[in-house]
Amino acid sequence: MITHRPTTHRPTTHRPTTHRPIRLVARAAVAAFALLLSAAAPSVAAEPTAAGLWQRTDTGKPGGKPVVWVLMLDRGNNMYEGIVAKSFPQAGQPNLTICEECEDDRKNQPILGISLIRDMKRKGRVYENGNILDPRNGDVWKAMLTVSPDGQTLTLRGYLMTPALGKDEDWFRLPDTAISQLDPEIVTKFMPEQAAMQAAQAGKPPVAAPGTAGKAKAPPAPAPKGGAMAPAK
Repeated sequence: MITHRPTTHRPTTHRPTTHRPIRLVARAAVAAFALLLSAAAPSVAAEPTAAGLWQRTDTGKPGGKPVVWVLMLDRGNNMYEGIVAKSFPQAGQPNLTICEECEDDRKNQPILGISLIRDMKRKGRVYENGNILDPRNGDVWKAMLTVSPDGQTLTLRGYLMTPALGKDEDWFRLPDTAISQLDPEIVTKFMPEQAAMQAAQAGKPPVAAPGTAGKAKAPPAPAPKGGAMAPAK
């Protein structure tokens, strides 16, 4: 005769689950470490822009004699414009005061303050699809700009049809102190904040350009077609 032993059920012992608390602690430690690193790491500097005052020299080198100072303005929506902020007489060349040869809205405008560079669309440190005026003959050429990584050199490339057929020319950033050497009307018209600051420091009211005091120049209309070449020397 077969006898069946009674089956004994051992009580089930539930061990506490420790994986989830460990994971939470590990994640918290990683987050704290990442926060510590981000606090200790230096902040990344903003990418330099073309905005500011630039000098073009007769040699294309920093030590050359100045030919013209160009003030690059941020017009919003990544669009930039350059105006003639100061010009310097050149030996053997006529000292132009107005653009007699211009054929667009700049005809007979004073060279000082004239819109020299237009329609530059910013893409990082590169500015494309713009154009530059040659005030000597009124020609308007295609152009692009590139700001150096350190923000101190602006490379202008004037070209025919495509940038591959153009030529580079370097301009050099001027220090903020150079603003004091500009005509007060130029500063007031295009840099009203700096004009107000200068006036406050001198204890005088700002010099107002006729009909333009405190107002930035509106973005000009696109320049007409006129071919393209490297910037005139």
